[in-house]
Amino acid sequence: MFDCGKIAIIGGGSWATAIAKIIVGTTHHIGWYMRRDDRIEDFKRLGHNPAYLTGVHFNMDEIYFSSDINKIAQAYDTLVFVTPSPYLKNHLKKLKVSLRDKFLVMAIKGIVPDDNLVCSEYFHEMLDVPYDNLACIGGPSHAEEVALERLSYLTVGCSDTDKAEGMARVLSGRFIKTKTSGDVIGIEYSSVLKNVYAIAAGICTGLKYGDNFQAVLMANALQEMARFLQCVHPIERHMEDSVYIGDLLVTGYSNFSRNRTFGTMIGKGYSVKSAQIEMEMIAEGYFGTKCMKEINKHLHVNMPILDAVYNILYERIAPQVEIKLLTDSFR
Repeated sequence: MFDCGKIAIIGGGSWATAIAKIIVGTTHHIGWYMRRDDRIEDFKRLGHNPAYLTGVHFNMDEIYFSSDINKIAQAYDTLVFVTPSPYLKNHLKKLKVSLRDKFLVMAIKGIVPDDNLVCSEYFHEMLDVPYDNLACIGGPSHAEEVALERLSYLTVGCSDTDKAEGMARVLSGRFIKTKTSGDVIGIEYSSVLKNVYAIAAGICTGLKYGDNFQAVLMANALQEMARFLQCVHPIERHMEDSVYIGDLLVTGYSNFSRNRTFGTMIGKGYSVKSAQIEMEMIAEGYFGTKCMKEINKHLHVNMPILDAVYNILYERIAPQVEIKLLTDSFR
């Protein structure tokens, strides 16, 4: 039976805070790396994250904070990475400690830009971490609902079943149910794609398309996701599992979804930059759209929804025009 040992969180956003709440609730101690000392001091003074999920209060005696990623990496056995994907490389550049023998858990719903790799691939190829030491956490779950202790379900993916089950035990609790999977690559890519499709859903909301069309959009998004996953990582998987269709639906429909919110603003006529400024939070799907488009240039999977979102966000084609073309391709 695998023991995750001492666990640390890498990142300071809303999902990092939600996962910290879950883990500290079962282990009663975590390490926590945040890059800003002033944010750490405010956290200690207030007893909660000063910037995200401010209603979640922590016992400061159960947390060791540090803005030195090497101290955290040296002292802890399991590192849960929950940073926005565009910033991951900047954090890792500071590392002098080898991660090869650590158990690394990805809770990043994005792709490493420029390299165009999901995070487990990046850690394996760039930092020589064995795949057996790499895991991921999939939804469906919003940080806000975890903060409210509403019943949520998580899937832990790892090629080492014993390690997946060990992490699942850590996450399981009164308001969290867990299951395990061996499909790390599939879960990571589906986590990226569902953000892209949530932007599409938001754009359609902003354009005042109704629920009937949204259902057709989500059905086609699931088919598109299945085609891509089968191409990039061809294994037997069940797309009706909650980690695939469930995560897609909650991200596409929920008012907590920042990607859907971002898309809604674009559909209402906001520019990308003005929408980003007004949100004050990162919509991972914006970056994920470009990365997935570049990846698919080499795979040639039929992905009309991805193409439409890319054209709207990066080619500045009017949402009304692009979505009308998309609706004509659906049945």
